[in-house]
Amino acid sequence: MKYDIIVIGSGPGGYISAVRASQLGKKVALVEKYSTLGGTCLNVGCIPSKALLDSSHHYYDAVHHFEEHGISVKQPSFDFGKMVERKAKVVETTTGGIKYLMDKNKIDVFEGIGSFKDATHVKVSKSDGSEEVIEGINIIIATGSKPSTLPFISIDKERVITSTEALKLPEVPKHLLVIGGGVIGLELGSVYKRLGAEVTVIEYMDKIVPGMDTDVSKELQKVFKKQGIKFATSHKVTSVQRNGDAVVVKATDKKNREIKFSGDYCLVSVGRKAYTKGLGLEKIGVDVNERGQVSVNDHLQTNISNIYAIGDVVKGAMLAHKAEEEGVVVAEYLAGEKPHINYNLIPGIVYTWPEAAAVGKTEDELKTEKIEYKAGKFSMRALGRSRASGDIDGFVKVLADKNTDEILGVHMVGARVADLIMEAAVAMEFRASAEDLARICHGHPTYSEAVKEAAKAAWDGKPLNA
Repeated sequence: MKYDIIVIGSGPGGYISAVRASQLGKKVALVEKYSTLGGTCLNVGCIPSKALLDSSHHYYDAVHHFEEHGISVKQPSFDFGKMVERKAKVVETTTGGIKYLMDKNKIDVFEGIGSFKDATHVKVSKSDGSEEVIEGINIIIATGSKPSTLPFISIDKERVITSTEALKLPEVPKHLLVIGGGVIGLELGSVYKRLGAEVTVIEYMDKIVPGMDTDVSKELQKVFKKQGIKFATSHKVTSVQRNGDAVVVKATDKKNREIKFSGDYCLVSVGRKAYTKGLGLEKIGVDVNERGQVSVNDHLQTNISNIYAIGDVVKGAMLAHKAEEEGVVVAEYLAGEKPHINYNLIPGIVYTWPEAAAVGKTEDELKTEKIEYKAGKFSMRALGRSRASGDIDGFVKVLADKNTDEILGVHMVGARVADLIMEAAVAMEFRASAEDLARICHGHPTYSEAVKEAAKAAWDGKPLNA
């Protein structure tokens, strides 16, 4: 069977690309090796982790915050099995929605492992041992990523685990050791801390979420310490050993002293790596870089002109929304349109509580690039809305060009900033100045007023409520 476009992989990048291509009149096939669609994000990533984050957040609020709102309940308890069951239902509903989209857009779905027979033919190897070959004028690789580990760590998927296993543990750990203070480690560490686990985060760098603005890292660490999470930054892990139900992690600190950490589970969250296993890229000569990522040009086109790659399998931030945008860009490019994607304006988000979010340049990046800038910062504590809800931790920081006042970066910690960051992204897409943002009337009382105030602080140094 011949298609205009074959997409290999049904994650956020792949299925969105297939939908957009179909909307633009292309005949599309989608190849997925698992029985459910949606890839890592929907099955063992974004969606299930947010389900557990929300469930654990409700419980944490009941234990720690209901009383101050005048709500009296008997000692709250939780059923962890029910939380996991609810998470599974959320995943099932969401992946079922993608199946609906495939049917609605008349996209043919092939279940099996896709591999290149040649540059225009994909072999689909099915679980029953049979094979099917389909032909595509253009082929999009959207096979995503898998959790990384360290060479000396043996992931047993029982006590020494990745994020995949952390989403379906049979119990709440007594002491969860988290190797890696990035987004995944902090989110899953937060889930189990709220449910009563002791949590220790061991991070190689001198700060958590090292890719984010330093002020964001400091604020998050301060708040998480207040919540009871322990941190060991500037620690290099040297070994992870399991002995029955116990796990011992050894690390050296910045003075080269050996430190031992003991727990009953160890989550290895040191990043993710591109997944191309079994594709047969070497057979058709697709270039892969030193990190195992598929090499592409500005149009996400590989060195084989009819083959494209998107999402975690190529360079850049490993984010579902980045993959989606790339999927749309390729579909539209193949339909003869002229799409664009601004990689500087892809927001980064941490879905803990408080949340953290950022778009554009950090202060360190601006200093490195020798760009003259001014900064405006406004505390969430000064907002009426924050005091009303009790969510007073955090801030909004706006970085603007010193000479033109154009907004260069926005960084936030606080309630609902995962949604709030898009105000900054829209403003920056249209090259708004800090003054532009400061002069827009914001509803009162809202969390968004912190954006207005931080923008005014960056523009003229005179926020109104600080």
